Amino acid sequence: MDKVLLKDLKKQDKFTKFFQEWEKQEFKNQPDNKKLLEDLEVLSKNIGMSEGLVIACFDYRNLNLAFFTGNVEKLTGYPESMFRKKGMETSFTMIHPEDRQELFLFQKIVFENFHQLSLSERHTFEFSYTTRWVHRVSGEIVWMMGRVRPYLIDEAGNFAMDLHIIVQLFTAPKTNGYDWNYSYSKDDGTRIFVSKNTPVNREVSLTKKEKEIVKLLLEGKESKELSSILSISLNTVGTHRKNILRKLGAKNVGEMIKILASYDF
Repeated sequence: MDKVLLKDLKKQDKFTKFFQEWEKQEFKNQPDNKKLLEDLEVLSKNIGMSEGLVIACFDYRNLNLAFFTGNVEKLTGYPESMFRKKGMETSFTMIHPEDRQELFLFQKIVFENFHQLSLSERHTFEFSYTTRWVHRVSGEIVWMMGRVRPYLIDEAGNFAMDLHIIVQLFTAPKTNGYDWNYSYSKDDGTRIFVSKNTPVNREVSLTKKEKEIVKLLLEGKESKELSSILSISLNTVGTHRKNILRKLGAKNVGEMIKILASYDF
């Protein structure tokens, strides 16, 4: 075990804070992990692991990397023991620093949108991403593309485990950094597709009151006016605005207004 590397990874526990919402889901009637992981072993053998192909499974109940296979040490420069010891932290440490912010924003988008779907729609949900891995030893940048689906959705509809099929791209894509999309089938059969480049189509889970505040903000109303019109306190207005900022991934009110202008409410 590389003690220096392990010490460095312990400093990276900050990454897991971006997934606290996933871990706080109230999981119910969870099947035996052993059988699920055995099935993944069979899947990987049937596929026939090839150069630049990785299969991985994150468990959001404990924020661990429950399963992985493929030549990850050659691709990343991190020993397999580190993926087994601190899988989630190792996985995010090897992501190009310029890609991390978009990655964390995207996981918020996934979480918000997944949990506003019906149970049947959740089972059709999937997403893809393109990102850069940085080799720990050589510093070489490798482009990877992943396709992800829920591997375990419990009876309460919680996203407990996912399944990543990740392939190396030997030709750099046109994108300059982390790219993503997600899709699902609505109960009426309509297939919904949303990408990073089509923010106008993003579905954001806003409450009825938050939608009222959004419309008033777009009309140029200030907090005092919102308080008077909606008959709520200034503190409550402030809480709603903070929640809207968080859901939109905006850093400030100006950015929030800019994003809101592209949404259909």
